[in-house]
Amino acid sequence: MAEATEGQNNHIIEIREVWKTYRMGDEEVHALKGITLDVIRGEYLSIMGPSGSGKTTLFNMIGALDKPTKGRVSVNGHDMGSLSQEQVAYLRCHNVGYIFQAFNLIPVMTALENVSLPMVFAGLSKKEYEEKAAAKLEMVGLGDRQDHKPNELSGGQQQRVAIARSLCMNPKIMLFDEPTSALDPEMIKEVLDVMVELAATGMTMIVVSHEMGFAKTIADRVIFMDEGNIVEQNEPFEFFNNPQHDRTKLFLSQILEH
Repeated sequence: MAEATEGQNNHIIEIREVWKTYRMGDEEVHALKGITLDVIRGEYLSIMGPSGSGKTTLFNMIGALDKPTKGRVSVNGHDMGSLSQEQVAYLRCHNVGYIFQAFNLIPVMTALENVSLPMVFAGLSKKEYEEKAAAKLEMVGLGDRQDHKPNELSGGQQQRVAIARSLCMNPKIMLFDEPTSALDPEMIKEVLDVMVELAATGMTMIVVSHEMGFAKTIADRVIFMDEGNIVEQNEPFEFFNNPQHDRTKLFLSQILEH
């Protein structure tokens, strides 16, 4: 869990007055409206909000998959807006692991080959990347599935391969965008168990998910977003048991209904 260090800036992510505006015909759509947010090293941050609230857009800012229209994003001490495309690509590769709703595995490749791919592009030797890929698969409980292709794995196993692939470059931050939404209920636990283990190592993790029980148990802080704004944030007990904003209360009540 995250702890701030007295007397020094312990923020691995700093977001200042970030706006993201898209133009759709003659209309401007504000996906983010002046977001300001700090994330402490080792913090587990859970982000909740309805569809279209800006959660994924915020992720794309942190992961340098998109640039803000206005404002500043700093990741691990680097102002992303001041870097060249090549520098951003390098820092993204070595600082941020991104887990999407879809597994994005290459069907003709084995689990070991899928996990190895980023290291191949990074120029590691065959011996290095195969050893490291095997170790990451072992870490997520798939040491005995190295030679299996995606269609020979369950959905939960495929997502764990995707997690191993993101871990292979030793990222400082892991971003999970609805990592269990494409899974059958019986497969969700195996992915959440891996995420619990990662959190225990002190990995900085930001997770978009509606898994309330998981957020209550693991998160250091829960944020609720709506219409491009951070509406409310608090530690889990207060967030779930004493929400302050009407929109937060409505959202939580709708999740409980399902």
